[in-house]
Amino acid sequence: METRFKKGAKIFDIIVTAVGGTLSVGVMLYAVFHFGLAEVWPELVLNLFYIACLTMIWMYFFNSRRFTTQQFNYWCSVSVGMTVLLRDILFASPLAYFALHLACLTLSVLLLCMLTFFYARKDWKSYTKRNLWAICVIDILIATLYNVDIYLEPINEYTDYLLIEIWIRPTITYGLVACFVTEASEP
Repeated sequence: METRFKKGAKIFDIIVTAVGGTLSVGVMLYAVFHFGLAEVWPELVLNLFYIACLTMIWMYFFNSRRFTTQQFNYWCSVSVGMTVLLRDILFASPLAYFALHLACLTLSVLLLCMLTFFYARKDWKSYTKRNLWAICVIDILIATLYNVDIYLEPINEYTDYLLIEIWIRPTITYGLVACFVTEASEP
């Protein structure tokens, strides 16, 4: 199998994403079985989108002939956008402080708008590297705010699970941006 990337740094980015995403999804699946399906069934829906993203990253990395760059761009953006819409906007969990909730909601809407603008562009290669990394940075900010909220609330049996679950999407977004950056043209 021939890989799309030849530079060690790009290969490292994809491996970090694959390992981090796979471990996180595995922990989430374990949590579904541990806490019961009735308790955490929405995580299974999110897991489907995360697994789809990881699979597409892997197919893109190994230069699958059935998977073009345009398809990778579109379907990964849609999958990440669906997780943002479901987890952070439509079914947002209540946070300890309203200011944190408002900040997370605002950043989530901004991230969804950026992803929509990105995959809706006809000439998406003109999207600059700075714009691409902004997607990743906003997702990391959202995860950081959720992390702060978890530490402000009392610790319970879900705390460790939530701390892992929050960082799955930023890990996947990092991998997506690492792939997209190679296709984007310089400003």
